[in-house]
Amino acid sequence: MKEQLLETWRIHNKMNLLLMDNITDAGMERTSSPRGRTVYHQLAHMHNVRIQWLEVCAPDIFKKHPAIKKETALDRKGLRQAFEGSAAGIEELIHKSCDNEGRVKNFKKGVIPLTGYFISHESHHRGNILLTLKQAGENLPDALKWGLWEWGK
Repeated sequence: MKEQLLETWRIHNKMNLLLMDNITDAGMERTSSPRGRTVYHQLAHMHNVRIQWLEVCAPDIFKKHPAIKKETALDRKGLRQAFEGSAAGIEELIHKSCDNEGRVKNFKKGVIPLTGYFISHESHHRGNILLTLKQAGENLPDALKWGLWEWGK
């Protein structure tokens, strides 16, 4: 069961990276409204929510993975590195929690609902990002549009 949960998290994160890797530089600057978050900022928010939960649930893991500060100039390479690091942090949290009978510090429901929360939250933002890009006229490759649903490969 633990390996399936870890694999689910890995596949989910792979989809985030697939999205990130297939957005143009101009697309990363798009926003759905004048005061809305850019695609870059939505992705940074996803990373930062992971970090916030690590701070609450696993301070030892949290210390290894910094949040992205609002004033940080975002670039694709730094964002991808941050995402890979926070994904590894969540994977470590899942691994440790599974070894602790599914218990998670400061999250009463346990590791499976917490993983579901992460996937739901980030999928919500992936959808927002795709809609923002579509409305902005960004042409997304078919490999991305279909690839986001190819979890069995």
